[in-house]
Amino acid sequence: MLRPRIIPCLLVRDKGLVKTHNFKDGKYVGDPLNAVKIFNEKEVDELMLLDIDASIDGRGPDFELIRNIAIESRMPLCYGGGVKTVEQARKIISLGAEKVAISSVAVETPSIISKMAEAVGTQSVVVVIDVKYKGLFSLPEVVIYNSSRSTGIDPVRFAANCEEAGAGEIVIHSVDRDGLMNGYDLKLVREIRKNCTLPLTVLGGAGSLDDISSLITEFGIIGAAAGSIFVFKGKYKAVLINYPNPLEKFNLMPQFFKV
Repeated sequence: MLRPRIIPCLLVRDKGLVKTHNFKDGKYVGDPLNAVKIFNEKEVDELMLLDIDASIDGRGPDFELIRNIAIESRMPLCYGGGVKTVEQARKIISLGAEKVAISSVAVETPSIISKMAEAVGTQSVVVVIDVKYKGLFSLPEVVIYNSSRSTGIDPVRFAANCEEAGAGEIVIHSVDRDGLMNGYDLKLVREIRKNCTLPLTVLGGAGSLDDISSLITEFGIIGAAAGSIFVFKGKYKAVLINYPNPLEKFNLMPQFFKV
């Protein structure tokens, strides 16, 4: 039986892990390999690793880092950051990652989605849609390059277009909620779900296991991704890698554990 996935999202900057707020700043929270080793022991459903500066700096993927993470990881791995070509996608999969995430290139060159899907398989192509609310009426808009560039694109329509182009999964990433731990943007998820049948993962805003539970309760088989709640602990946000234990996961999604 398919179940929801609870996915730690690790943000990489200068080979170290950071946690951002609204895609800005970036508090150092540790070494990626150490985090992966801990998540291995906690039997994580899936891991997302995003090099947040690669595209804006004009760099390609860090293949050495990907290789090292993939060798260490005992869970499915999705990598994103600086991926612009089919050849890069092929290499990332060959290094041991299960999925390749793209963002700005999917906006600027939509045809790359179908080309990558043909090369590595639809199930391995993930489109990350960074969303920010803008304008007088605070409408959602797709943004790229760490939210530094507006596109004028409606994320609901863009998600549907990505499905038509051959993407295998959509990640909805909220800029406005990044690092704030004030809950997921459920309203936007509802609108995208109405217009897109692809597997969805939601990132940005999770502040507690209750937020994850609310997402799963409403949408069922969905990816609940988060950063802060899996690297911080307590009122003062001490850095501590953590993840729901089996009993907590059962309580989050009991309907998916029925025999």
